[in-house]
Amino acid sequence: MSYYSVLEVTPTSDEWIADYIDSATHLVTQYGGKYLARTANHECLEGQSDKVGLRIIIEWPTKACALAFMADPTYQPHLQARTKGSISHHFLIEGKDDLD
Repeated sequence: MSYYSVLEVTPTSDEWIADYIDSATHLVTQYGGKYLARTANHECLEGQSDKVGLRIIIEWPTKACALAFMADPTYQPHLQARTKGSISHHFLIEGKDDLD
């Protein structure tokens, strides 16, 4: 079953971004992930939302792949740089309809 990482990332510094993008992209692919969206072009259609710089959606083939990516020792310094240089929220969502 597919899982989806949905991230809200608002950079507070740009020092980490260039190194992060190439490394994270390589690791996402290595773990079977696929970027569906990485964009600053988004809008809130309902409710109130904090101003978020980027919205990112990654499709994973399994939950285990997403968790392995997050735990990869190669990713850890990039994750630390992102969390230090941004306000980030990361949600892992199971690709199923519980209401069906």
